[in-house]
Amino acid sequence: MNPADEIVAIVDKHNHVIGSAPRREMRAKKLTHRSTYILVFNSQGELFVQKRTMTKDVYPGYYDPCTGGVVLHGESYELSATRELKEEVGIRDVPLTWHFNFYFEDHGCRAWGSVFSCVYDGDMVLQAEEVESGEFLPIDTILQRAQTELYTPDSLIALRRYLDTKP
Repeated sequence: MNPADEIVAIVDKHNHVIGSAPRREMRAKKLTHRSTYILVFNSQGELFVQKRTMTKDVYPGYYDPCTGGVVLHGESYELSATRELKEEVGIRDVPLTWHFNFYFEDHGCRAWGSVFSCVYDGDMVLQAEEVESGEFLPIDTILQRAQTELYTPDSLIALRRYLDTKP
């Protein structure tokens, strides 16, 4: 299926599902939707950063410190996070830890996000349509690079809030 035709959950300002729409309509009308953000760490504490392909419908070519995506109609945040990990980077059967939900809005997007994390040291299989490349990096390096390179703003908010709430 063409990603633009995927049916996504549409929510209100309180994050209650109020309907569904094709992704292309959600983007065109800036409808509020749900997204998942998964911080994938290795056992050394480095975070996986992916470079988005130029064909992505939002933030093409940006670096992204989170794996994830839009929640499809009928999916929970948890199911979406599990699906996105498998689709984007080939990670299966890894326990996810939920951290928090947050709201993000900019000129082209309105989303309620749910942030998860996991630890993974295995091989990754990058989805060629969505992920150009990726690597594990120390968090300090990511935050430093984000000052001069294009990083997805919503994922940076998720990462910074995660770091603020981490014991």
